[in-house]
Amino acid sequence: MNATSTLAPGLPDGVHDSQQAFRAVLDALARPGQVRHIGPALPGVALGGAMARLLLSLSDDETPVWWPDSDAELPQWLRFHTGAPIAARPDAASFAVVTDLAQLPALANFTPGSAASPELSCTLLIELPALVGGPTLEWHGPGIASVQRVGLPGLPDDFWAQWQANHAAFPQGVDLVFTCGEEALGLPRTTRVRRLEGV
Repeated sequence: MNATSTLAPGLPDGVHDSQQAFRAVLDALARPGQVRHIGPALPGVALGGAMARLLLSLSDDETPVWWPDSDAELPQWLRFHTGAPIAARPDAASFAVVTDLAQLPALANFTPGSAASPELSCTLLIELPALVGGPTLEWHGPGIASVQRVGLPGLPDDFWAQWQANHAAFPQGVDLVFTCGEEALGLPRTTRVRRLEGV
């Protein structure tokens, strides 16, 4: 860790930028599969604009964040700006950051909350190479009028089987926000996902 990375900028306008990002991600989760603009990249921060802005807007000193590499500079950058502690394990995290899909743990490794407090589950922020262009799936559920067709590229082969198990655990389960560059797309635990070939 060095002073330059630790002191890399946060949000240019802390209050208004945070409010904008928070409203946008809530809308993304309320309308699963619809892309929402979050904002441009922050100077000196090696994250897409959406990922960086969401982390600065959602985390605080009471929300442990899990990173695949907790010794890297980015966890220290976030802690400097928000006070967010580093979670030692996925199941101890309020938020999880995945920028390399090869380092994505199984969804079952993250806390799903409890039956009494499902809101204490983890939210995963996953950076993708794009938010379109992958195998097309049909999403159904709250916030979707009839069906939303979504094609997210690069996810592991067994990812959607993991998602089915996560959805089946409702009201417990993790929620996901996929990001790419300046944009984000939400996948809450209430959403059912069906492959077009019927799998």
